[in-house]
Amino acid sequence: MRILSAFLAVVLFAIAIPSAQAFGKKAVSDDTIYDQVRRKLADDPDVKGGGLEVEVHGGAVTLKGKVQSELGKTKATKLTKKVKGVVSVDNRLIVSM
Repeated sequence: MRILSAFLAVVLFAIAIPSAQAFGKKAVSDDTIYDQVRRKLADDPDVKGGGLEVEVHGGAVTLKGKVQSELGKTKATKLTKKVKGVVSVDNRLIVSM
């Protein structure tokens, strides 16, 4: 019986700790995500994203506009996914040489 009680205590403890940590986390605002995505895209030499349109709704990011290469389009998605708070990326960029 002691072993069962100890096991249940460990399981409950293991469940409670992550829940308490998640409760204390602050959500990243869409404005913050927008600013960080714009900065990353504009600073990247392959993306050259200063003129790209970025929309953020609930952490879901949509990218629109033109890039000069397929590498720039792919890299834009990768850079955007690295921003804290981004939950998805809809890359609607067009490659235009």
